[in-house]
Amino acid sequence: MAAQQPHDLNCLTIAELERHAAQRMDKQTRDYYNEGADSGSTLLENSQAYSKYRIRPRVLRDISLIDTSCPLFGSRSPLPMGVAPTAMQCLAHPDGEAATARACRDAGVVMGLSSFATTTLEDVAAASGSNPRVLQLYLFEEREHSRKLIQRAKAAGYKAVFLTVDTPMLGRRNLEIRNQFKLPKPYKIANFTEDSDSAAAKTVMDGASSDTAGGERESKKSTSAPGHHDGKIRTPPAGPISFHTHAPNPTLCWERDIDWLRQQCKPEMEVWVKGIATGEDALLAVHHRVDGIVVSNHGGRQLNGALATLDALPEVVDAVRGAIPVHIDGGIRHGTEIFKALALGADFVWIGRPVLWGLAYNGQEGVELCLRLLRDEFKLCMGLAGTVKVPEITKDYLVKVDKSGFISRL
Repeated sequence: MAAQQPHDLNCLTIAELERHAAQRMDKQTRDYYNEGADSGSTLLENSQAYSKYRIRPRVLRDISLIDTSCPLFGSRSPLPMGVAPTAMQCLAHPDGEAATARACRDAGVVMGLSSFATTTLEDVAAASGSNPRVLQLYLFEEREHSRKLIQRAKAAGYKAVFLTVDTPMLGRRNLEIRNQFKLPKPYKIANFTEDSDSAAAKTVMDGASSDTAGGERESKKSTSAPGHHDGKIRTPPAGPISFHTHAPNPTLCWERDIDWLRQQCKPEMEVWVKGIATGEDALLAVHHRVDGIVVSNHGGRQLNGALATLDALPEVVDAVRGAIPVHIDGGIRHGTEIFKALALGADFVWIGRPVLWGLAYNGQEGVELCLRLLRDEFKLCMGLAGTVKVPEITKDYLVKVDKSGFISRL
């Protein structure tokens, strides 16, 4: 990404990007990307939490050379910001995850890829070049599916696996239910088939095929079933892999699954857990030797009424005490909010929905615009706050504002 690029005069903020994207996406896609669980209160609070804090700028400091880089996966990232894994990006733009990967490559920004992408992890790796990337993983009850995916990610040079740990069950997403969401043709869940014509390639969210041309002769092999427990025996999900049937895994536990995942990933890939929201679980993550934590509530799409990620962050940071990196996602819409998250102890932030809005707005160029807006805002914030290096950003630069408008130092 060039240091100087002309402004897109139609889109100067992430808020404007969201509005442009809303006009370009169909209702099913717009609702799927933007909705939270139940009433959406946690989704809303993820963003509102940042307004509780104000920045305390320092002045008369030489800020003529600002370094926004930070350590990441054994090297340096030009920004303390990455693109979070989000599913089925071809819904936003036909180029989907490949366009996002190219934008990340050109910006030098790490990309997270969803297991339920509409582009294979190999194709995303090819589009990424040498740019770092991570694979978001749902650990399936039948581990062989996950083992194969991990081996492919290792062969394709992914730096880490981010295990999603906040989906033992799926949150209730009412618009998704009302819209009877299905993945339209010609798109497919690309990572779970070697044959683009197979039943698994055509599987949609609920395990039914989006292609009815095969009639009843295809019904058995193209229908998935969720796992269940009869009180004595747990029966795992069956049929082609789909999000609703296979992604939720109520059997996941620290003692068994983290050790298995480390055995599968090491030494080529790091193992992170995504979905930590308490100090107790942060300590367990350290105990089970994960390489890092992402404080996340799944974009407000799981437990409605859960803490906003920014509100959960200080507790997690205090528990970890620097033993492993702590990242955060959820609700970031401006570069000043990246600054606030870092000041509260995050080492790095991940951006989700704004990237999808950029993709819907203008494909690869729209993602580049999103990253550029956030980059420029963050660098400007660093300078105006009186900092020139990311490690200088501490809680000394923040105050908290209570509901009465009174401020307090942290």
